[in-house]
Amino acid sequence: MSILRGIVFLTAIVVNTVLCCVLLYPLGAVRGVCRALGADRAARGLSRVADGVIDEWTGLNRLLIGALGVSDVALQVDDPAALTRHHWYLVICNHQTWADILVLQTVFRQLAPPLRFFTKQQLIWIPLFGVALWLLDFPFVRRLSRAQIEANPALAAIDRAATQAACARFLERPTGVLNFLEGTRFTPAKRAQQNPRFQHLLNPKLGGVSTVVDALSTQIHRVLDVTLVYPDGAPTFWQFLCGRAPRVLCTVRALPLPDAVHAAGDVDAVRATLAPWIESIWHEKDAMLARAGHR
Repeated sequence: MSILRGIVFLTAIVVNTVLCCVLLYPLGAVRGVCRALGADRAARGLSRVADGVIDEWTGLNRLLIGALGVSDVALQVDDPAALTRHHWYLVICNHQTWADILVLQTVFRQLAPPLRFFTKQQLIWIPLFGVALWLLDFPFVRRLSRAQIEANPALAAIDRAATQAACARFLERPTGVLNFLEGTRFTPAKRAQQNPRFQHLLNPKLGGVSTVVDALSTQIHRVLDVTLVYPDGAPTFWQFLCGRAPRVLCTVRALPLPDAVHAAGDVDAVRATLAPWIESIWHEKDAMLARAGHR
């Protein structure tokens, strides 16, 4: 039964994606022409229409999760009044599985603007899906190791410029910028490769998020600190589709950016002021995962 559920869900996602692309591709082409001609107001209007495509895609996924009995996602928000479709948000979250993205888009639909996240550059080559992400203004970045940056520092500058260009697009309309600060999905093996400071999390990386905050700090209404817990163990994406993660706990804290971050003069100063704040959030998140029996 679980395999059948997974096949039905995956088929529905593929069909939904194809239908959305049928709408999105010509929309993106017209928007590109508007931008080239300097018709910025028309381009922004088309971008809002594209946001509606995201809403429809996530809406069907949420419907399927409930109708197929895939998972019971329990959402707890400390300040529901802080969530609105009309503000900008930075969303930070622990990362355990590709299912995290599906869960987050589902729980925030109609509560916050559409979520956009930083995507590995290689994903643009996925048929249909990669181009759709590009047309929806999802930023593509390289995943650079410290050794690669040390060998060629210019690579980091290229990624920073791509992030800044994406942030300029984010300013066009309210957006939720999702950042998995760990940089990759948590596994005990990856944790062992670090000098770990946390039991259930990887050490946070601040390069990308510092650039986002530097560009959007005057617009960011709240930082949404999200903690995802899979009480029955973190599933693979396929296992999630099959219903093998029957429970998901999603806790959201709406936090204001510290005044010192707003006062920082450049991206390096933003990073320096963010570091201790993020570190304290990560310690609190680690303790929450421990209390929840995370495994």
